[in-house]
Amino acid sequence: MKCRYFFVAGFFLTASVAAAASVAVKPEHVSKQTDVLEVLAKGGIMMYPLGLMSVVMVILILIFLLTIRRNAIVSDRFMNAAETMIRKRDYLNLIAHSQRRNECMARITQKTLEFMYGNPAIPFENVRDAAQTEGSRQSGILTSRITYLADIGSIAPMVGLLGTVIGMIKAFIEISTGEVQGVKQMGLAQGVSEALIATAGGLAISIVALGFYSFFRGRVQKYIGELEAAATHLVALIHGQLDRPAPPSAESMQSLRMHDDYALPAASLLGGERQDIHGL
Repeated sequence: MKCRYFFVAGFFLTASVAAAASVAVKPEHVSKQTDVLEVLAKGGIMMYPLGLMSVVMVILILIFLLTIRRNAIVSDRFMNAAETMIRKRDYLNLIAHSQRRNECMARITQKTLEFMYGNPAIPFENVRDAAQTEGSRQSGILTSRITYLADIGSIAPMVGLLGTVIGMIKAFIEISTGEVQGVKQMGLAQGVSEALIATAGGLAISIVALGFYSFFRGRVQKYIGELEAAATHLVALIHGQLDRPAPPSAESMQSLRMHDDYALPAASLLGGERQDIHGL
């Protein structure tokens, strides 16, 4: 019986000790979580440009996620409207419609039709060259936008490496000027920690920036292929409509109908003399 009481008392004592230990550990865990900003602050002066680069990187990623999408480059709605207007040969309204759209395909269509209307006597090969030139310009704009992420990914490790060099210089200065052995060790540890923090910050920013650069580069290449296919389709459609004779307008049809009404009657086949009834 006494053993049972001792067992129960030991169980409750162990539980109380564990609870007290967990309560004591929680503030330490919270303090470890709040030390992240302090660790970043100990990275030295080069953490300020690294922080600025990280903010710019996040802003660029959000902008590219919102702007680099298919409807902003070539949309099915614009392609259907452009094909309808080209088949009707309504090029002026298509130019006006392209000016109201912000996608890349609208810019190619607008520049191509404006060049064709401004130079009506040139061959169609020059019109095709104008479309290809504008398409290359739009592709270059898309590609150059995402290179900012690659630049950040390349510069951030260099900034971190500069912070490493500065931290090591400070560490050796502390070692050379310290008189007590403990002071030398503390100065060395502080300088090395500053160097490692700057290096880690630069590498972290570089990894994220280059990862998103690879993602957006694949997306841009995919959309550039779709843009080239859509531009080739519209240029071929315009060429086909120019080679085809224009359908008669309503006024020409009405004048042709009036000419048929007032024309002289055609000579009858029986109007001439017949040899078989001559002399009857």
